[in-house]
Amino acid sequence: MSGEGYFGVKIGESSSHKLGTQIQLEFKISQHSRDELLLKSFNEYLGCGKVYKQSKDAVEFRVTKLSDIIDKIIPFFDKYPVVGVKGLDYADFCKVAILMKDNSHLTPLGLLAIPPATHGKRV
Repeated sequence: MSGEGYFGVKIGESSSHKLGTQIQLEFKISQHSRDELLLKSFNEYLGCGKVYKQSKDAVEFRVTKLSDIIDKIIPFFDKYPVVGVKGLDYADFCKVAILMKDNSHLTPLGLLAIPPATHGKRV
């Protein structure tokens, strides 16, 4: 996880949301295509996510469904902690997941509570 893992928060504009902002969590692991079976085993073991072919040489295991992130991904990494700088990304990811679980991200104060460091990707 520390090398090829990603705990992301996508923030984008949305005309269908009251505040005009859409938030989406994304957990992914990228690997060389020779490791596709390994990534598929994550899907089987965790019971969530999908494996996508990114290019001829790269595949990616990705989870974006909020309930899977809350019920499967977070408990896994709480049990098997991420070390190093990526652990800080994980902590911010969890904060946003809690905001989303409680629907707090749908309020102005909830949006402000999203750590600025997580604003890595725009959708």
